Amino acid sequence: MRWKVAILTASDKGSRGEREDTSAQVIRELIEEELGGEIVDYRIVPDEQDEIMAAIIEMTEYFHADLVLTTGGTGLAPRDITPEATLKVIDRAVPGLSEAMRMGALQKTRRAMLSRGVCGIRGSSLIVNLPGSPKGVHESLMAIMDQLPHALGILSGQLGEHSV
Repeated sequence: MRWKVAILTASDKGSRGEREDTSAQVIRELIEEELGGEIVDYRIVPDEQDEIMAAIIEMTEYFHADLVLTTGGTGLAPRDITPEATLKVIDRAVPGLSEAMRMGALQKTRRAMLSRGVCGIRGSSLIVNLPGSPKGVHESLMAIMDQLPHALGILSGQLGEHSV
């Protein structure tokens, strides 16, 4: 199955064109190489809750993305509000994925415990918050990559929950 994937970068500087979005490039490479996914939408929005929420809703409902990967806005800075925006639009949380990403990243850096990213389901789409740095994106996404096909298979109805 070729999964439909959307990438959302939350970054004030990125949305103004003041910073190159290298984290999204890492996501694109990993999705294409490791998951065999197809990028169906990509955008950069400022760290504004309403804009992040609207983008996630459009990516899931208009583009019918199986997987929405966000990058940025998961730290402790005052404008880091991606998890809060995500929690407002998901139907159910998937805390195990967030925990696995933090545990995997903790093997590399103690600062991983400061990441507040969440994961959840909206309709039949999986939404995953990744950190804003390319290194953090790589470590976090690779910590869950092997489970994404099964999770997406269940959400899409192609697999039963207890399939091997």
